[in-house]
Formats: sequence, C-alpha cells, structure tokens
Amino acid sequence: MAPSENFPESSPKRRRGVILSSKGWQRLQAAELLSSARNNEGNSYTLEQLSDRTGLSTKTLTKVRHRQRPVDQLTLVDYFKAFGLTLEPDDYISQEPDPEASIAILTNLLQTTLKGQLSLDSPFYIYRPPAEKFLIQEMMQPGALIRVRAPRQFGKTSLIARGLNSAQEQEFRTAVVSLQLADSGIFESLNQFLQWLCVMVSRSLGLPHNLEEYWNPMFGSSYSCSEYFESYLLAVSDRPLLLVLDEVNIVFNYPQIATDFFGMLRAWYEQSRHNAPLSELWQKLRLIIVYSTEVFLPLSIHQSPFNVGLLITLPPFTKEQVAELAVRYGLGDPEFYASKLIDFVAGNPYLTQLALFHLSQNHVTLDELLKTVTTPESIFESHLRQQLGYLEEHPPLKEAMQQVVLTPNGVELHPTVAFKLQGLGLVRFENKLTLPSCELYRVYFSNFLK
Repeated sequence: MAPSENFPESSPKRRRGVILSSKGWQRLQAAELLSSARNNEGNSYTLEQLSDRTGLSTKTLTKVRHRQRPVDQLTLVDYFKAFGLTLEPDDYISQEPDPEASIAILTNLLQTTLKGQLSLDSPFYIYRPPAEKFLIQEMMQPGALIRVRAPRQFGKTSLIARGLNSAQEQEFRTAVVSLQLADSGIFESLNQFLQWLCVMVSRSLGLPHNLEEYWNPMFGSSYSCSEYFESYLLAVSDRPLLLVLDEVNIVFNYPQIATDFFGMLRAWYEQSRHNAPLSELWQKLRLIIVYSTEVFLPLSIHQSPFNVGLLITLPPFTKEQVAELAVRYGLGDPEFYASKLIDFVAGNPYLTQLALFHLSQNHVTLDELLKTVTTPESIFESHLRQQLGYLEEHPPLKEAMQQVVLTPNGVELHPTVAFKLQGLGLVRFENKLTLPSCELYRVYFSNFLK
C-alpha cells in the first residue's frame, strides 16, 4: 500500500484538518498494545513496523501520534483500520472550518477554558517541548520531586492535567491540593497549616482523615505530618502516590511557616534517597510543586526543595506556536497574525488565546485590538483591570511597575519586588534590568500609572 502522505493535497477527501482526541488516542494505544502482545512478542511496535502495517509514512505517523498538528481524516481511517478499528466521530477533533461547530466550541472555550485548565482533548492546547515529556518521564521515577514554575495564566494547570492523566493511566493514586483554597487563617500557625494539608490530601484520595491517631504535639508539627504520610497515606496502598501542591508561592508570604514547611518537603525527598528501611516507602511519593514566581525566601541550601529534583519552566509561545494556534482557530494568513501578536503580547498564552478567539469570531479586527487597549471596549479590559487592582492592593508593587513602564530602557529593581512582578507575568528581565513583559502592558500601565 502506498503511504497516505503521497495522496494529492488537492483531493477534496484528503483535506488536512483533524487531530486525535484523547479518547481516540486511548483506543488506538489499547489496540496497538493488544496487537503487539499477540503478534510482536510483547514488544512495542517501532515506527517502521507501524508504517509497514498501516501504509502511512513514519513522518505522518509521528504527526498523528504527537497530536499537535492536524492531518487529513483519511489518514486516521487508515491507521485505525490497520488495527481492526473503525474511526468514530469522537475519536478526533476537526480543524476544518465548520461555522456552527466553531461557534459552539469557541464560545465554550471563552466561558471555561480561557479562565483555567484546557481539557485533555482541547484542540487549543499547544505543546511546549520538552515540558510535557520531562514531566511524565520524571514522575515515573521513585521519589521524584518536580518543580513547575511559570507566571500566572501561562498554562501550568493544563500541563499538570496531562501529567495527572498519564499517572492515572499508570494506576497511580493522585491528589491535588491548591493552597489558594486555604483561608488566610490557615497560615497563622504551622500546626494548623499542616493539619489542613493532611486533611485535604486525605479527602482528595477518598480516605477519612486520622489526625487523632497520628498527630502527636510532643513531636512537633513537621514530624506529625511526616508520620501521617508515612504510616497512613503511603502505607495504605502499594500504588505510587502523585501529590500536586499548586500555588505554593502563597506560602512565600508567610515566613513563619515557610522554612519548616519547605524543610519538611526536602526531608521527604531525602528520605526516598537514603538506603534505609523506610526509603522504599517514601519512593512511592511523587511530588509536584507548582508556583508562579522565583523563590525569594532565605532558605538553607540543605533545607530547600527548590534546589533538588527537576525544574520545569514554561516559556511564552514562540511565533511558530502562535501561527499554529491561529490555524486551529481557523484564521487565514496565520503568519501575519503571529507576527503582530508576538510583538503585542509577547507569546503570553492567555492573552494570545484571548486575542485569537475574538479575532476568529470577528468580534474585533487586529487594528481595533491594537488601538483600543486603554478603552473600556478593549477585549483585554477585564484582565488588565484585574492586574491593576492587584497592584493597587500592593503599593510597593504598584510603585515598582510605575518605574518599569516609565523607564524606556529598563530599571534595576530589588529582586524580591522584581520576582513578584514576574510572577504576575508583568515583567521580563534583560541582564539586571526589568522591563514590561509585552507591549500591551507597557501601553496600558504607562497610561494608568502616570
């Protein structure tokens, strides 16, 4: 059979415009696994073997399996048919212009995913290699500690969702605790905070909390919390436990508990590495720490969890990624839009998605988008007001941002203040100088922070 990639592009049946959905990818993987067990001595098929079996080129197979760039529907039909499957409508996500479907999908995107996590099968998720690969590979390692750092609304939650999905496929137990859910009073004492953490992890795992049995004030809060994990949460099952601690940067504002809390996390990591009776138990814990700003606490290098394990940083979108996203939104001349948006929002994932959504729905033209930044009609108004409101609540940050936007060549700020602004996504660094992270912020804050 000739490779499908050799079919003429002009054929109306060969239009490139679909990406495997999460369900379709799972069906295909299951069929491949079963076939390899029966016909390939249990060994995973190589791309060359898959090419021989499906009639698709290795290049096309790679594109299908990465689920990043659209292919034509007949390619998926051939791939599925080779493993005895019939391609169903929910096995793929269409990238072809379909006015009714586009309006429904994109409207739902604006109402939900633009405000948070992109679903696993969202066609608007852009992979930023090697982040996804490193995350999944590392969390499979015993006792792994992974740090995911990026400014607000840069896609950390969507990345973590993909890691959680992979962990669940490997039958890990998973627990996600966002520190943003904790009332400010929770952070008043280390004992209260660590008890809250234990209860939240227990609930996430569907377990009753047993604080009374494992918490002993005589031994201190950190010891009691570690005992709770060691003797209860980790011991109750032989399956690995993936624990995600989100918005950890909130603890940076409470130095009275931060040192002991982060020291405890570092101790857990070290416990999995010592050749001791309990090291195997602690190896079942895979810890992901998610935060938005650089660490500015005076932690000892031997007590900090921020200088061990694997650090994954999420960069802004590149021009090529913005162009790919413009294609997925159905915009013509994606290179043109990518060039303009890179100059204006500098690859900020949320701002890029927001702009492309409105452009694709003809809510605004590109010229209007660029010219209405400081007006109530701007599509960025809600986001910008939120950022301005945060600065108003924190006068030192407001004053620092004022210096940044009013100093064309950049200004040298105190590191703590600079990192906090970076965590908000408002600034970037060049050498020791701090500058606005994008033209949008420069224009807006220059006007409102005069």
